[in-house]
Amino acid sequence: MTAAQTPIQALPGVVIKAPMGPRFDEILTPEALGFVADLHRTFNETRKRLMKLRAERQKQFDAGALPDFLPETKHIRDGAWTVAPIPADLQDRRVEITGPVDRKMVINALNSGAKCFMADFEDANSPTWANQIEGQVNLKDRWAGTLAFTDPNSGKSYALGDKVAVLIPRPRGWHLPEVHVEVDGEPMSGALFDFGLYTFHNAKNALAQGSGPYFYLPKMESHLEARLWNDVFVHAQDKLGIPKGTIKATVLIETLPAAFEMDEILFELKDHMAGLNAGRWDYIFSFIKKLAKNQAYVLPDRSQVVMSKAFLKAYAELLVKTCHKRNAFAMGGMAAQIPIKNNPEANAAAFAKVKADKEREATIGHDGTWVAHPDLVAVAMEAFDRLMPEPNQVARQRDDVAVGQKELLTIHEGTRTDAGYRENIRVGVQYIEAWLRGRGAVPIYNLMEDAATAEISRAQIWQWTKYGVALEGGITCTAAYFEKALAEEMEKVKGEVGAEAFANGRFPEAITLFKNLSLAGEFEEFLTLPAYKMLV
Repeated sequence: MTAAQTPIQALPGVVIKAPMGPRFDEILTPEALGFVADLHRTFNETRKRLMKLRAERQKQFDAGALPDFLPETKHIRDGAWTVAPIPADLQDRRVEITGPVDRKMVINALNSGAKCFMADFEDANSPTWANQIEGQVNLKDRWAGTLAFTDPNSGKSYALGDKVAVLIPRPRGWHLPEVHVEVDGEPMSGALFDFGLYTFHNAKNALAQGSGPYFYLPKMESHLEARLWNDVFVHAQDKLGIPKGTIKATVLIETLPAAFEMDEILFELKDHMAGLNAGRWDYIFSFIKKLAKNQAYVLPDRSQVVMSKAFLKAYAELLVKTCHKRNAFAMGGMAAQIPIKNNPEANAAAFAKVKADKEREATIGHDGTWVAHPDLVAVAMEAFDRLMPEPNQVARQRDDVAVGQKELLTIHEGTRTDAGYRENIRVGVQYIEAWLRGRGAVPIYNLMEDAATAEISRAQIWQWTKYGVALEGGITCTAAYFEKALAEEMEKVKGEVGAEAFANGRFPEAITLFKNLSLAGEFEEFLTLPAYKMLV
């Protein structure tokens, strides 16, 4: 059944253009839809204006301008303010697990032993209508005390344990629509839809159980976008009759412009702020994207763009310094490794990488970190327990860190190899193919990949092709070479996944989209925008 065949006039001006599944009526109640429609009517024009500002700023970067600290907000950076007190259950966030919002994953993540669970409606989730609404059902059940699951294949039952992780959902970014719900003839903002439904159904229940409506906020590019979120929070709290400051947000610093506005983002959200997170994979993608038309900023292979060097090291240390100066928490990034069950040596190497990464984060002052798999919780926990015995290290000021524009724009030294080029093709296509089938967190080559991975893959190929980069060995990146490599790598993927899975999947569409994005005349802002049209 297509979305266009099933319009439901839910409320005056509110139309649902998708089928109603089991229990969807518990989420899409008239009251809840009225709440999210009010958010949309109040804030969507500002959201659209901010998206235009993003595009205008990108034109400046395309013309050769470089991001820098804003002179007009120097007084905020120089000021002696701090954020509002942070709730008790967010004081110790040493290990957080992330993942999509399907029912079994939610239970396993909450039971994983991690301090917090970032329940993802965004990059680790494919935003099918069913995924978005079933995810809301699952999170509502968590607060209702009814979250359980029996696997229909194995018969195994899953239920919440006595001690569960603190729940922190992540709504979609400001740029993404929810086309299945229209308000006054236009698609809803995906961000307001995800945030609004969760807050409406769960804020009071979470507060009654000693927690609260906590969120991770993705993809922001400026403090003005943070101001919009703050306005949304104030409005929502007022409508629900809960005190101002009840909602707490952790903002992902995963775009290059946002790294130059960390103080300002904290300031705009200071009544609702819990911290910032160093979202490394999207940050690498944003670095490539924002400077894609500047030949001076062509990066080496993704595997050589590491956190301990160049712009990534500078950004992580500046994030810690900025957060701690303002009494906010500085969260580390994702360990994408997953257990390698059939190869003990490779598994030990993967766990050693995670351990070293988490030791680095704890040592530079992060208050916690992310993992993508329950088996990695203990590895990350051991590193932070050993190096951070207190609940957090926000009292540790990093006044020794001196990071300016130069440091934030210093690129990694390294090589551009044919192996790295071809890995971008294989990983990018396989991720998009899984995403089109409704899966947003995908294990590929022993890493748990999300949308940021495919973004880096196609962004690198786009930039390397634009400038005819010479790979080690003398191969030049041209459109013709890309098409040759794409055909060869897809044969390799067919051998890896099996001919049947390759034939029955959505590989033709994924290959076409990846090719179009990689060879486009103009760089597409997000692959999830054209891919979403194929999803719905």
